[in-house]
Amino acid sequence: MEDYNKIIESLGVKFVKAKNIKIQKPVTVNNLYEVENKVIWVNKGEVLLGEEKLLAKEGDFAFIPGGKVHQITYGRGSQIETITNDKFITGKSEYFNSISHDELLVEGGDSFSYISFEAKVFDSVNFFASLDIPPFIFSNDTIKSLHDKVFDELKSDEPGSDRMVKVLTEYLLVELFRHIVRNKLFVEQLATNSTYFKDPRLIDIFNYINEHLGGDLSNKKLAEVANVSEDYVGQYFKMLTGINPQDYIEYQRMEEAVTLLRTSKKSIRDIGHEVGYKDTAYFCRRFKMMFGIPAGKMRRRESLMNV
Repeated sequence: MEDYNKIIESLGVKFVKAKNIKIQKPVTVNNLYEVENKVIWVNKGEVLLGEEKLLAKEGDFAFIPGGKVHQITYGRGSQIETITNDKFITGKSEYFNSISHDELLVEGGDSFSYISFEAKVFDSVNFFASLDIPPFIFSNDTIKSLHDKVFDELKSDEPGSDRMVKVLTEYLLVELFRHIVRNKLFVEQLATNSTYFKDPRLIDIFNYINEHLGGDLSNKKLAEVANVSEDYVGQYFKMLTGINPQDYIEYQRMEEAVTLLRTSKKSIRDIGHEVGYKDTAYFCRRFKMMFGIPAGKMRRRESLMNV
């Protein structure tokens, strides 16, 4: 239990957005990729997760961890179009319509709502992605209550509503974590992940990478930070995290690039340089390989209908 408390205390939680969605027409997205985690509540209809087609029906929650590619089917019907993440992002309004919470409860047709958030270990490591936790279905009255309170605060003009949304999102993350532990879901992954919280050298590496994404992050530099040999640092990092350090660094750089694409007007060239890629063409190739869409389309997504 002490290890679980350390995990929760180490997590930086950030609310990203919450939306109510009416499904215009059912769709399967073969390679859906989101940076953030999503908790989806199915109001009407159903959502299918993964190639195993785990069914979330009316009143259920679906949890979709960020940082991984997933297959998701939204809605139901005899004719469900199957598309790529690229087409889904650029043509989302064909499939989804953003509606108010009141409309969600009264309109006909399939609909759902979602809350998306970040959860990072020491503000560096995408927690659920690092555990390799797959999507899962659940029901939980406490999380439903928190879900509803988030939407109430978002439409409130009371003072402190932004702060309340932040607090409620943190509460939601704790309840989600408790649900995993109580129901013995992915407990082995959680136990393995506790290595993050026991080795200060690894924490030093995480912090250094987070603060120097545009600089030298070679194994030689990481070895200096952790005070281990250059030959050993890759093995050491992988032993504790399950991935090699350069793969982790690339993910962190790309995640920061997504944030900059969404929040700044910097050119793609400047963003690539800022996150450590001197060759813009190489940055663009790696970006598309990781996210399934070009960097320019990721930016366009934010100017399109924000669903």
